[in-house]
Amino acid sequence: MNQIAAHAVQRAFGPLERLLRGRLVAQFAQLRGGALQLEDAQGVEMFGDPQVRPVHVRVRDGAFYRLVAANGSVGAGEAYMDGYWECDDLVGLVRLLVRNRDLLDGMETGVARVGGWAMRGWNALRRNTRDGSRRNIAAHYDLGNDFFSLFLSPDLMYSSALFERDEESLEVASTRKLDRICELLALRPGDRVVEIGTGWGGFALHAARHYGCHVTTTTISREQHALASARIAQAGLQDRVTLLLQDYRDLEGTYDKLVSIEMIEAIGAQYLETYFGKLGSLLAPDGIALVQAITIEDHRYVQARDSVDFIKRFIFPGSFIPSITAMLQAKTAASDLQLLQQDDFGPSYARTLRIWRERFLAQLTEVRRQGFDRRFERMWEFYLAYCEGGFRERSIGVSHLVFGKPGHVRMRAS
Repeated sequence: MNQIAAHAVQRAFGPLERLLRGRLVAQFAQLRGGALQLEDAQGVEMFGDPQVRPVHVRVRDGAFYRLVAANGSVGAGEAYMDGYWECDDLVGLVRLLVRNRDLLDGMETGVARVGGWAMRGWNALRRNTRDGSRRNIAAHYDLGNDFFSLFLSPDLMYSSALFERDEESLEVASTRKLDRICELLALRPGDRVVEIGTGWGGFALHAARHYGCHVTTTTISREQHALASARIAQAGLQDRVTLLLQDYRDLEGTYDKLVSIEMIEAIGAQYLETYFGKLGSLLAPDGIALVQAITIEDHRYVQARDSVDFIKRFIFPGSFIPSITAMLQAKTAASDLQLLQQDDFGPSYARTLRIWRERFLAQLTEVRRQGFDRRFERMWEFYLAYCEGGFRERSIGVSHLVFGKPGHVRMRAS
């Protein structure tokens, strides 16, 4: 029994909990594409295909049903954080629910709406104004550089690697991703490159060291800025990397190339046109840009944009996942950029997340030494599994999108 759930001995449910359990069981009765075994104080129930091995969910406290009724999947995630339920295969559970998204949508809207209204109101307060963006970024990255170092590869790239073979290490796949970006941009010595979203400096260091270009890179995370600055100095690349602590909307100048690696998800849907307008204005007339973006299916974009999921509520306040169409519409409205290439590599993100989760769980002693509690540990375990399941089912993807200014497009055509 885990530390949180030790108090949550399976007890008889009250009338409300039995009612809410019955409603959830009725929805689970329609599961397809897998099997689920539900165990709680009321007994054991089986759902789905009896011929396949079921995902086993054990509910330890009736508060699970109350939280799901109030806040759907967000409530389920919070109940997991509190130790009210456990599962023998979190990724498998997420995949099963993704395959049954119509039922999942019913969990979000069919039981209670007050919690959803409250969460949407909370999310509206996390708008990515300049001050809001700094607060939202700090809420995640101020967990500390030492924390992220526990599970990221040594280059500290907090974005999908690019795998070609199952047996490859994260380190090899992460370097391949960086090289792929540099190749798609045809980086060469003397190029002036601007990067929106420094992270911990992984791309800037790689591009400056191996491709001889000059990179101007910006972040609004003080934690990231401090470590990136130290890494640049340690590498002796201060003459090739200019590090800014500045909102991307305030960037000025003209550059040959532009890079933005999984930063678009942090800008907020309201600022998509602002973002692409800035990309267009920073590039020379023959410039080229690469955006690495997590994406959602076009037909689910509006619903996801306007709702609050576990990630927005507990992990990345103010975030959103764009669709390809939403990005292209914003790009067209705000700039003269043209899409030249799109490469999706979603399966690589599933593998990246699995490795991060395995490394994180192997470092729990150090996580606790850094001052994080068991609820935090379970939140991060759920977060990493939740994302991995989505990528494995291809309900979300990740793409390299290459955009060119008119002058670059003409050069390619000639």
